Amino acid sequence: MSRILVSGLINIETTVQVESFPIDYTPVRYPFFGVASTVSGVGFNIAKALTTLGDTVPFLSFVGRDPAGNLVRDALNRLGIEGTFIVEGLEQTPQSVILYDKTGRRQINVDLKDIQEEVYPAKGFDTAIKGCSLAALCNINFSRPLLERARHAGVPIATDVHAISKLDDEYNRDFMDEAQVLFMSDASLPCAPRDWVKQVLDRHGCEIIVVGLGADGVLLSVKRDRFMERIPAVMPRKLVNTIGAGDALFSAFIHGYARTGDPYESIRKAVLFASHKISAAGAADGFLDGNQLDRLYAETNTGLRDDGPKA
Repeated sequence: MSRILVSGLINIETTVQVESFPIDYTPVRYPFFGVASTVSGVGFNIAKALTTLGDTVPFLSFVGRDPAGNLVRDALNRLGIEGTFIVEGLEQTPQSVILYDKTGRRQINVDLKDIQEEVYPAKGFDTAIKGCSLAALCNINFSRPLLERARHAGVPIATDVHAISKLDDEYNRDFMDEAQVLFMSDASLPCAPRDWVKQVLDRHGCEIIVVGLGADGVLLSVKRDRFMERIPAVMPRKLVNTIGAGDALFSAFIHGYARTGDPYESIRKAVLFASHKISAAGAADGFLDGNQLDRLYAETNTGLRDDGPKA
């Protein structure tokens, strides 16, 4: 398998099941087995998914000097994710609360504490990047200076800018400039996804662009092949919570792409991986391992063909 560097957020996540949105006020509720707390965060979700799939993951992040930080380290140890590159530089570990209903809709509340002011040690990154075939640099501030260092190291960059709403986005511009593999959601796009991808290609020239379309699947663009087509979604066994679906899609894609260099098979497997994941409540739960994903793919083998129409 591959060695893939991940730089991104860790937080303590609490999920709360609600009846529906909007939420009616009531002074007390008893959602039995509907409240859970786990270690999560975009960086952790990706690192856990890649490790479950069989990759080696040097994981770069920050935790707090608090009991929550100890929970994170315990979780990393249990999962076999190396904690060498986790910096205990915060007073408090970031936290999130996610409300979700029975249809899978959710509201995410994230308290980043002071992590956006932290700078990751360059020496630690330079050690971690050695031998990596890909660097997954999440769009959090401490990953920003690492973009140039990854480029100078000759390691391709993959990132996800999530719900982006404008082409000249000040916060995400440098991530989009440097990424060879770029993911995003269609949730806040100012135009149709195909038009958006064409604009991104003109401005940033990414080699591979994937736009998550929710229940409609994903839009895949492969620059070298002049390819742009929609890959349909796969219905989950049981929809519980869509939180973390994008992280799962991204993780499975870069796992496959780092191993094979084939974006078409990688996205087909990634769609299957994400559809299985949303049968779990937590953002970092419900991951298939590499053998399970290969078997599921062999059983279904649906979706995009490599010789599909070109844009």
